[in-house]
Amino acid sequence: MSSKNTVQVLIDGKVYTLSGYEDEDYLNRVASYINSKLAELKSAEGFRRQNRETQNTMTYLNIADDYFKCKRQADILELELENKNKELYNLKHDLIELQLKEEAARKELSGLQKKYSEQEKMIVRLETELAASRQSVKNEEG
Repeated sequence: MSSKNTVQVLIDGKVYTLSGYEDEDYLNRVASYINSKLAELKSAEGFRRQNRETQNTMTYLNIADDYFKCKRQADILELELENKNKELYNLKHDLIELQLKEEAARKELSGLQKKYSEQEKMIVRLETELAASRQSVKNEEG
């Protein structure tokens, strides 16, 4: 298990000590994200006019909104990955099936080539016998 990390960060002008099993860089990025979100919200006139409690609630809502949008996107990507994995599995299955068919076709081709070669030899033998037979008939006639 990882060791616990502790880091001091500045959030909205105040120093906080964050600790967790994530690395310090991650904890600093979390603080940076919160500061960016606060800066974004504070740039809106309507936000600045709200009391502190409402500002905090608006901040929470905006962060939760970002989270749920990211979560939805992650779910979509996960589903796409699952579909791609299924497609990849099917393609691998098809590839194996085609390789087996290719192997069977090669064996059949090899058998046919062997048979063709034997047939050619038989033709040559028969042609030789025929030529010899014709010669024999000529010799008997002549």
